[in-house]
Amino acid sequence: MHICGHVWGNIVKLPRRKFLHLAAAAAALAAVARVAAAQGYPSRPVVGFAAGSTTDILARLIGQWLSERLGQQIVVENHTGAGGTIATGEVAHAAADGYALLLVTAADTVNATLYQKSSFDFARDIAPVAAIARVPNVLVVNPAVPASTVGELVAYAKANPGKINMATAGIGSTPHMSGELFKQMAGVDLVDVAYRGGAPALIDLIAGQVQVMFEPTVSTVGYVRAGKLRALAVTSASRSDLLPDVPTVGESVPGYEVSQWYGIGAPRSTPAAILARLNQAINAALADPKLTARLADLGATATPMTIAEFAKLVADETEKWAKVIRAANIKVE
Repeated sequence: MHICGHVWGNIVKLPRRKFLHLAAAAAALAAVARVAAAQGYPSRPVVGFAAGSTTDILARLIGQWLSERLGQQIVVENHTGAGGTIATGEVAHAAADGYALLLVTAADTVNATLYQKSSFDFARDIAPVAAIARVPNVLVVNPAVPASTVGELVAYAKANPGKINMATAGIGSTPHMSGELFKQMAGVDLVDVAYRGGAPALIDLIAGQVQVMFEPTVSTVGYVRAGKLRALAVTSASRSDLLPDVPTVGESVPGYEVSQWYGIGAPRSTPAAILARLNQAINAALADPKLTARLADLGATATPMTIAEFAKLVADETEKWAKVIRAANIKVE
């Protein structure tokens, strides 16, 4: 990884007592080790804020790999709140010196429209750095629902408008948005039932209190294999290795695609040379078979991208969810 000399020199002169923040909407990285003797970026430890679950795990995986390659020990420190906007705001307002990085998720592109009174503008204040991985959701139903395919579910829903409850892991969550997009594209009327996370929603789905749900594959595959839930389709463009026999929603609803995706962002004015070095380092991590195997265990697929490619993904997703939110008149209470 190369960085032009004048930028390299400027970074070396920065005070060592400062910390590199790697924050996330649900997971962040933090380092407490002393500065290594090697010159250049990063020249001091990494600290950050974030939340738990898959983002937390991904942050730890990427953090450990980067720690070994960049010479800075990295640990994880969770920082949650307001759908992830608190952590995003921390980075948006941080110094743009390469020591403040955000674990960007698909939720950030949803929040860009959902939270109108934010202290920052996600599209303006966060610069895309690198993509990490995609995780599909899976459309699951309680076994009592008389549908074994997406087509049968659509027909059943159209015959029973407003009578089928769809559990969501919270307003604006990727599972929620997966369901909203499905409702709009398939032309069905499902009743949203919002929960504080996916776990309690899954409990009620298994119990039959709700009938339909979109949830990450890694959270549902055990229940599907045990026969407690029926998987109708995955939301990604291609089938999931965790559920290879389950079709995609797009095979029945052409053009449908949703993934929970993760990447790294930085404050908007972070020097381009630093962004380039980080992009190169992260893409090198995603080429490591050990890391990709760990991602596969999470139901995730590594998605190495250039900065420009990741920027396009972020822009496209922001526009996509803005349309869905406005069409469904979704608001945060």
